[in-house]
Amino acid sequence: MDARLDYFTSATAGKALKHVTAAGRAVKESPLPAATQELVALRVSQLNGCAVCIDIHTKEAAAAGETPVRTHLVAAWREATVFTGAERAALRLAEEGTRIADAADGVSDEAWAQAARHYDEEQLTALALLISFMNMVNRLNVIARRPSDGDYRAGQFN
Repeated sequence: MDARLDYFTSATAGKALKHVTAAGRAVKESPLPAATQELVALRVSQLNGCAVCIDIHTKEAAAAGETPVRTHLVAAWREATVFTGAERAALRLAEEGTRIADAADGVSDEAWAQAARHYDEEQLTALALLISFMNMVNRLNVIARRPSDGDYRAGQFN
């Protein structure tokens, strides 16, 4: 499969994506735990079917100290007992924030309250930004049909 667009050679994409990259870096440097960030990024990418981001965040999760068991179980986090209450709250918020069109009210008050029990305001802000950021990046890749050959190396885009 060939990509429909090459964002790396587009002048317009170059201008826009430098800001996107800066936003991603700001979230990465936030007080939201790195492992939580990678689990959330992975789950959002799974929901959106973004192979490039699944490859990236599986490998970044491993580099952040995640075990293969936890990484593999992200797709079934509700039934998996390997995640903390805080991680479960973040994953729930990530799913509801990604599947906005599936619920009349978008993200439920219950999901927000659950996350707010585990994260302070700065971490919640980072979590909301991360979920939104990942949805945007996933959509850019899916729209362009950007394939993944699985050759991403952890830290490659840092």
